[in-house]
Amino acid sequence: MTGTRLLDDVAIRRALMRIAHEIVERHESLAELYLVAIPNGGVPLGRMLVENLEKLSGVQAPLGILDTTLYRDDVQGTAERPPLRVTEMPSSVDDRVVILVEDVVNTGRTIRAAMDALMDFGRPRAVQVVALVDRGRRELPIKIDFVGKNIPTQPGESVELVGEGGQLEGALEVLLERSGAPGSRAGVGTPGGDSSKGVG
Repeated sequence: MTGTRLLDDVAIRRALMRIAHEIVERHESLAELYLVAIPNGGVPLGRMLVENLEKLSGVQAPLGILDTTLYRDDVQGTAERPPLRVTEMPSSVDDRVVILVEDVVNTGRTIRAAMDALMDFGRPRAVQVVALVDRGRRELPIKIDFVGKNIPTQPGESVELVGEGGQLEGALEVLLERSGAPGSRAGVGTPGGDSSKGVG
């Protein structure tokens, strides 16, 4: 993907360290935390947050990965079912403070789906949300508790977290792409797709 760089790797890591400080300040005991990353972009961010929290507090929070595809309300009635992604939840979320980690939040539908999916793994005491980028085009009343950067966008724009070689590895960056094609749905995304591409 090519486009305008909104955040480079240094800015992303700085934002995640700031968010880690905010999490530590808000929670008296980090032992209650359970980070849950939403694939794909939330996974590398979740790993970095776990490392940052351990550096700041000495506590290594568990990290789960939770696919939301089957819980989305915008895949019903579509002819082609989106591919499923990995789910790895090391333990129940009962009585834990779950922090969902997402790369880009847009409509709020991915976060809502993640909250529904969490119920299959227990009953969390509370659920909070981390977003590296908040696009602000909410369709559901979803609150973001920890934000790396607010980037208001317009129809026809998409925001994506990308890494080296097209993979979410190595140095990361956040890119903004604008579509000039009349009637283009760029920035709207496809059902079940990455929120980084406009759905979430």
